[in-house]
This record gives sequence, structure tokens and C-alpha cells, in this order.
Amino acid sequence: MRVAEIARKTNETEIRVSVNLDGTGQRKIATGIGFFDHMLDQLARHSLIDMEIEAKGDLHIDDHHTVEDVGIALGQAIREALGDKKGIRRYASSDLPMDGTLTRVALDVSGRPFLVFKVEFTRDKIGTFDTELVREWFQAFAMNSGITLHVETPYGDNNHHIAESAFKALARALRDAVEIDPRASDRIPSTKGTL
Repeated sequence: MRVAEIARKTNETEIRVSVNLDGTGQRKIATGIGFFDHMLDQLARHSLIDMEIEAKGDLHIDDHHTVEDVGIALGQAIREALGDKKGIRRYASSDLPMDGTLTRVALDVSGRPFLVFKVEFTRDKIGTFDTELVREWFQAFAMNSGITLHVETPYGDNNHHIAESAFKALARALRDAVEIDPRASDRIPSTKGTL
């Protein structure tokens, strides 16, 4: 079973995350931030990774610490659940359209974290959610999962769709990349023999 559970407690947040990479997208998510819960719900649903995410943070200050720390904990859980990465497909990409918006995600489950994020918003907020936190979450997730992650929205006409298409495109690419390749299930997908 490719599962993991991470508990993270700081002076700013208390977070518990569990994942099952071989799930069906079952999810139980409660961060106290409605729009963020919606994004994480889409991530679980479209990646087919079972996720339980419970976060309590200093929301009386703002959403930043909670969003970033959930990215850290979820990234750590994904990394742990992958183990030695034997048999995974490793590389994947997804073009995700949402009405007048298109987002592309390409990733490499390489063990070498990196983020290229070319996504622009035309508003500072989606409801009460700060749009700059989308990048903060992707940065924290990439660095802690050990994934090289490229996210680009070449065009978009709705800020909600821009954010949501980024999470959904990540989900679809992540689903493909962490899936076991039946033709190479006994091999680590690297000429180095390790990832």
C-alpha cells in the first residue's frame, strides 16, 4: 500500500494529512478556508488519490500560513507514500481547459524539487481568498514532494477558473505520473537506479 500520514504542528498551524496513492479520489477536507477546500477537493477527485486533510490555523491573521503549511504537509505525504518510486511512470503532463481558460502542467517525480509558475490573475481575490496564495501553495507542494513542476496558464478569462484549472491540471498529471506502469513495475524509472 502506497500510503502515508503526516502531522505538522507549529505556532501558526496544526495539520494532519493522509494519502493513499492507489485510491479512488475519496476525500475529507477541512482547512477553514472555503475556496481552498474546493481546490483541494478537485485535486483529490481528479488525481484519484484518497486524501484526508485537516488544518487549524491562525486564520484571524490571514490564510497564508494555513495554505502554505498544507502544501508542505501534503507534499511530504505524497513523497513518503511514493517510497523508492519503483514502477511509477514518473513524467506526465496535462492540458486542462475550463471554458475560456487553459492551464498546462508538466511534471517529473524526480526527487529534485523545482517550480516554474507562469500564471497571472487579474484580481487580488477570489471571494475572500488571496490569489497570490495559489503560487504559495504550489511552491510549498513542489518543494516538499520532490517534484519538478511547471504550471502555465497561457490565457484565461475568469480568475476562479484560472486557479481551479491549475489544481485540476496538477491532479491529472499527478495521477498519471505516480501510477504504476505495468510494463516496468519492477524498475525505478531512472538510468541512475534511484530517484
